[in-house]
Amino acid sequence: MKLGILGTGMIVKDLMTTYSKFDIEKTYLLATTQTQQEAEELCQKYHLDQIFYDYDQLLDSDIDTIYIALPNHLHYGFAKKAILKGKHVIIEKPICANAHELQDLIDLSHEHHIIILEAMNIHYLPAYQSLKTHLSKLGQIKILNFNYSQYSSRYDAFKEGRILPAFDYHKAGGALMDLSVYNLHAIIGLMGQPENQHYFANIEKGIDTSGIMVLEYPHLKAISIGAKDCKAPITSTLQGDQGVIVIDKPMNQITEYTFIDNKGHQTKYEFPQDQHRLYYEFEEFIRIINEKDFEKAQAMIELSLQVAQVMEKGRQQEGVIFDNDQQ
Repeated sequence: MKLGILGTGMIVKDLMTTYSKFDIEKTYLLATTQTQQEAEELCQKYHLDQIFYDYDQLLDSDIDTIYIALPNHLHYGFAKKAILKGKHVIIEKPICANAHELQDLIDLSHEHHIIILEAMNIHYLPAYQSLKTHLSKLGQIKILNFNYSQYSSRYDAFKEGRILPAFDYHKAGGALMDLSVYNLHAIIGLMGQPENQHYFANIEKGIDTSGIMVLEYPHLKAISIGAKDCKAPITSTLQGDQGVIVIDKPMNQITEYTFIDNKGHQTKYEFPQDQHRLYYEFEEFIRIINEKDFEKAQAMIELSLQVAQVMEKGRQQEGVIFDNDQQ
């Protein structure tokens, strides 16, 4: 793989800490004049090959894959341009601002024989993979309750009238897009697409600062709580008539979980933490793209589309509309 990275933000810096473990032939970085110093420091520290300040020039280079780690509302435009140039794309969560943007990218990727993937690491973590195999221990599953409540320092600025992208409905911000997206990927990855849903949000200045999404399945109910305006212990539970599974970390950081049967007997499942949480997804992305595993790529992008559809409908239910939602 020859990779072009768009952005120099926290997630890129996080990825760089495990980057040397990947089989990547070349790495180019796209920056702006505002992020020039950050880009130069990243290149020097991690021995990246080149910095570009013009996206078209980057797309005309010898890279084969683009990793988009830009603000949410920019994902679609940059991804579309890459696909039209014949580049595979890996896009940070949430993959697009709405389902229709994502469907357009999917259609284009099929037309141009391109792989498109969402950088949602949950699905590739060993603990989550194991969790999927142990659901039968619960018996008939009744209730899933996933909570990701994390007070945002940007909320203080928001209350003072300074609207940063994380709280800007023009830029696909809000609790649903930023935090509940993890819960929804975890739930839909386990249970599939829900039959029905409803989003109940706390709305301030046109954006959901926190909210509860209820997903309805034939024999169970699933709840996703996401909050940026308050915090709580980040705990998730999967409840069945034979016991409960308890997870005491955000789903994107899961390394262990505990099964407790109805008699109180506990079994803890722990997984080694010798790899960075982003290692597993990128190792698989590289394999998928290098081997042109379109079947696996299609399965993962269909899951991303299901999540995008749930989030778009939820925002519409509470009147949170991103500019491009009306297209």
